[in-house]
Amino acid sequence: MLAHIPTKLLKGTGKMRRKDRMLGADETGRILTQGEFGILSTVSADGQPYGIPLSYVYLDSSIYFHCATEGHKLENLTANGKVSFCVVGRTQVLPDQFTTNYESAIVFGQAVEVQGTEKYDALLALLEKYSPGFIESGKEYIEKNLARTKVVKISIDHLSGKSRK
Repeated sequence: MLAHIPTKLLKGTGKMRRKDRMLGADETGRILTQGEFGILSTVSADGQPYGIPLSYVYLDSSIYFHCATEGHKLENLTANGKVSFCVVGRTQVLPDQFTTNYESAIVFGQAVEVQGTEKYDALLALLEKYSPGFIESGKEYIEKNLARTKVVKISIDHLSGKSRK
């Protein structure tokens, strides 16, 4: 089932040069729902940009990912919770045309750690997305590692989808 994107979030940055390639809510939601990984972009306290690929899930109009309890991305998120998150969907290089067909979605929002039921539900959604044949053993794994796992939610301020087909 594809996730619904509230129309109020589907704004783009206002700077998209090729507006004819802008995607609607359904296509952008499909990219976010079906994407295998995304690139989280943060900025450190000293202004250094940092991008890292992550497994994620699009759930309840937010992006969730899990991570260890410390590390560079968490330091950056503590200094500045504003992030962007990019998911690239299907691509096809067209060498004879010197171009590529592609589809992508970019999320802009605020990242915060979540706890309790929201944390568990996000981990369960990640399990269902990436390990659907191992739900019961995955639940045991979640319980065993819950205390040493952080879950971060990106509350979406706005997003855009773009494609060349």
